[in-house]
Amino acid sequence: MKIYYDPEVDILRILIKDEKIEESDDNNGIIIDYDEIGDVVGMEILDASKRMTNPRSIEYEIAPTIYKEGAHQYSTVV
Repeated sequence: MKIYYDPEVDILRILIKDEKIEESDDNNGIIIDYDEIGDVVGMEILDASKRMTNPRSIEYEIAPTIYKEGAHQYSTVV
């Protein structure tokens, strides 16, 4: 995953995977991009500085993972 911010046009771009965009939906300045099978490949946030405190600052955190007894699976605690 890559995150780009362009201050000249005030757009924050989140690239989830590097696939060709086949379709995009614009929901009031938040654009979701999809590949040919309908999976989300990225998103753009227009007027990013008006929608978040500081689009130049990114905080990244990995949620703790727990093991569920009897279920034989891991899950992320959110």
